[in-house]
Amino acid sequence: MISNHKLYKKIENFKLIKPNNKVKKLFYKNSIDIWKIIREIKALIKRLYIQIYRKPSNILVGIIQPLLWLILFGSLFENAPIYLFNQYNTKYLMFLSSGIIIFTGFTASINGGLPVIFDREFGFFNRIIISPINYKNSIIISLITYIWSISHLEIIIIMISSFCILKNTININSILFILNICTLIVVCTSILSIYMSFILPGHIEFLAFTVLINLPTLFSSTALAPLNFMPNWLQVIACINPLTYAIEIIRYVYINKYITYNFDIIKTVWFNLNIKNSIIILIIINLICFQIIKKTMRYKYN
Repeated sequence: MISNHKLYKKIENFKLIKPNNKVKKLFYKNSIDIWKIIREIKALIKRLYIQIYRKPSNILVGIIQPLLWLILFGSLFENAPIYLFNQYNTKYLMFLSSGIIIFTGFTASINGGLPVIFDREFGFFNRIIISPINYKNSIIISLITYIWSISHLEIIIIMISSFCILKNTININSILFILNICTLIVVCTSILSIYMSFILPGHIEFLAFTVLINLPTLFSSTALAPLNFMPNWLQVIACINPLTYAIEIIRYVYINKYITYNFDIIKTVWFNLNIKNSIIILIIINLICFQIIKKTMRYKYN
């Protein structure tokens, strides 16, 4: 009995094995390797550059068309006086050049979704989607980077041509500022183009969309005429058009050669906007476009 009692005491002193009812929650962090993402973007951009290298006609058309607008349309209204900002009597060719610069970037970026359309039709885009890509948004980033580089190449050539035609000089800070404003328009328009390339069924519908939106967007902005030349209903449409804000900013820099952010560049019956407000509006539009394309990409291909 004594030995059994001692054995029982020893068993009581030992910790009995019990099931662990508490399940540990494991949180897995999505570790994103930045160098892998850069390699993915680089590979996707290289493929797009190979395509444009094999067919450079798109770049040539994107340069020749704005030059024809600048030369022919500028010569047509050469003697038309344009009074800007209530103090400048500007030649129409100088007035037109800022609008043509933005129109060049808009035209180049609105066609930026064509590679996606053709990849979808030939089935290559599905291969990219099912490939082990670490970051799906690298597809969007590579497309935007490619469109930005091609459009800025065309913009720089148009700027140099306009400087030669007008015999005008501008400092390097103003040129960089103009390119930054063009970036806001190019990124916004390229996101719209990529979005339409995801939702439209084929390249015929996409080309119809670009033809439909191209000229109305140009004529409903201040690229060809100032706001005070327009009727009230067209002024409302021009104030909604993002191209108007970019064109007026570049036009002010073209004439003044320096930047005053508090200067009112858009004056209507309803409101006045200065350069700072116009830049904020363009940035907000870009942020909204980024959110739309991210949700579209997640909804269709995740």
